[in-house]
Amino acid sequence: MTNRIQKINELIKRELGEIIVREMNFSRNILVTIIKVETSVDLSLTKVYISVIPWEKTDEIIKNLKGNIYELQQLLNKRLNMHPVPKIKFLKDLQY
Repeated sequence: MTNRIQKINELIKRELGEIIVREMNFSRNILVTIIKVETSVDLSLTKVYISVIPWEKTDEIIKNLKGNIYELQQLLNKRLNMHPVPKIKFLKDLQY
């Protein structure tokens, strides 16, 4: 992985994390964490791996994030000073 892709991954992780905290209204007893971000070399796709506590709520949270993908993508596009901005795809962190 190139240094550029690593920097992009970190930038997307930080910015998307802030967007999720501010824009998504999860219950107070749910913790959502971005574990890992993997961006393709051509910058067309970013896979965002999510961890949820309690883990039983993971499928519900992923569904909620996917349901709001358009709004989240638009907010990310506005925050990032790059072109193209990769399309985001939410996935479960498989370390359970």
